[in-house]
This record gives sequence, structure tokens and C-alpha cells, in this order.
Amino acid sequence: MRARLITIAAVVLGAFALPLRAQDTTVKKVAHDVSSTVKKAGRDVKAEVHRDASKAHDALKTTGNEAKTEAGDATGIHKVGGDVGKAAKAVSSASKKTGATVKHDVKKAASAAHDSLSKAGDTAKAKVKKP
Repeated sequence: MRARLITIAAVVLGAFALPLRAQDTTVKKVAHDVSSTVKKAGRDVKAEVHRDASKAHDALKTTGNEAKTEAGDATGIHKVGGDVGKAAKAVSSASKKTGATVKHDVKKAASAAHDSLSKAGDTAKAKVKKP
């Protein structure tokens, strides 16, 4: 959602920059401002995602540790091995794979947004340079 808004903002600001082709320094300033704004927005989104992921990780870790402690207290077994250990490992592995997939999807979306913004900026720059 935010990547789409950033893309739209960049295109709109690029459209405003097109009439300014005679004033080369102004075009460069506008392009610099657009680039800076998009970069800051990207960094803000990345930081926000990182904070949320960190909070989720901490909550899941705390919950898991509490569940292990409660199960150990109830059964008297605090070390997990054998079939139970294999099952726990399978669950852990599955959750790690799911987390990695989500992370990769986020990175792919960010990369695609960056690519489209770069292409839009290059196109706008080429149009401005063309007399």
C-alpha cells in the first residue's frame, strides 16, 4: 500500500518537473527532493516493519518459553527428546520457513517498487533532457 503511494507521489512530482526543462538546476533540485522523499519514506517503512517483526518475535519467543516451562512443570520432564523433540523441531523448522518466506516476499515487493521508481525516474529524466 505504501509502496504504491510512494510510486504515485514520485510520478506526480515527476510530472510537475517536466514543464521545468528550461531550468536545469530547478529540475535537478526537484529530482533530488523527490529522491530524498522517496528514500526517507522507504527507510521509515523498513524501520516500522522491523519494529513490528521484532515485537512479534519477542512475543512468540516469550509465549513459547512459557508454554515449555508449564509443560515441563506439569509433566516433570524439562528436557525434550525422542519423538517429542522431533515434533518440536518440525514445528520450529516450519515456522522458520514461513518467516523466511514472508521476509522474502516483503523484500521482493520492496525491490519491485524500487525498480519501478527507478524506471519512472529515468524516463522522466530522459524526457527532461530531450529538447
